[in-house]
Amino acid sequence: MAVFLLVAHGTAGDVLPFARIGAELAGRGHDVTLISHAPFARHAPYGFAPIDTEERYRETQAHTPELLAVRRSEDLRRYYDERGLFTEMAREVALLSALHRPGETVLVGRHTSALSVPVAADLLGAPAVWVAVAPVQVMVAPIAAMHARRGLASGIDAVRAGVGLPPVADWPGFLRMPVLGLWPGWFDAAGVRSKAALAGFVCGDEDGGTVALPGRPILVTGGTGQMLHPRYYEVALAAATLVDHPVVVVSPSSVPAAAAGFEWYPRLPFPSALPQCGAILHHGGIGTAARALLSGTPQVLLAHGADRPDIAARLARHDLARWLPADAWTPESVADRLWAALTDTGYRTRTAAFTEPSTAAAPARAADFLENQLSQGVDTRN
Repeated sequence: MAVFLLVAHGTAGDVLPFARIGAELAGRGHDVTLISHAPFARHAPYGFAPIDTEERYRETQAHTPELLAVRRSEDLRRYYDERGLFTEMAREVALLSALHRPGETVLVGRHTSALSVPVAADLLGAPAVWVAVAPVQVMVAPIAAMHARRGLASGIDAVRAGVGLPPVADWPGFLRMPVLGLWPGWFDAAGVRSKAALAGFVCGDEDGGTVALPGRPILVTGGTGQMLHPRYYEVALAAATLVDHPVVVVSPSSVPAAAAGFEWYPRLPFPSALPQCGAILHHGGIGTAARALLSGTPQVLLAHGADRPDIAARLARHDLARWLPADAWTPESVADRLWAALTDTGYRTRTAAFTEPSTAAAPARAADFLENQLSQGVDTRN
């Protein structure tokens, strides 16, 4: 069987889909290793290689809000230097090289953060694939190539030189690999089309256990990451206070919930919790949005930064979410949308047409695509 080496950076919404696809590949008898942050080791019992420690991961996550302010290539370069990401890239290339088996290996990286993957693909002559968890990751590929050429080039070339490779001469070509998108066709067609191969939504949160929530509450969450608008919890919880309904808050810190007097959980098993909720108010991450769709839970998105406004707009085009951009956030405007979501008796019926049976088969479709890459050989990068 083949060797699949999956490199994924980010929060749970970024990494857990890779873990789920890895489990599908491992179940088919392949040798699979997830190369990611230390806290995700338990999600990849089939094979895991950490790129950091839990302490280092927490430290890095605390600085991720800085990425929302990146506008220039030199800003991105500064972030890479300050966070030691070129050193991390070199470690990842070494891991990929150590786990590689010639003629049997497919390299898989999160689009386009896993820059160790195209470096290792050039070094090892192995087929390589980008996996994108949201369409914006594909849409901004030309910008990523520009930042790589203008800001990151010398750092990437230093990593390449360390393994005997020449400098990159063609940056768009360096980043050009087959792309697998983890969203369905209807979602792709609701905005700028990605031209990626599509597997459907892949959720990695199936094994979180069960919970009982009273009173069909509003669930308020900003996800597991730190890339939130500074006013997110202030506005979200003020809006929830205006709605006469039970509220639970899921956040890494209890501070937002305590300030509002709401019940708080550091985490919840969303597959169990969301079907019990009257609505969910969240930040617009694709993992949370997809799980709400699967659960038939009406959702309101306070979408700001990165891919979130695009995700919100695609859902809204099919009447599957209500959302507001940051410049329209007021407690009253958000509360109006929350109340509309709570009283939306047709939401579960609408979502069923968009989630079954395609979503259940998404991990298998992703695995099929990755298996097919091995037969394509090194030409997949051209």
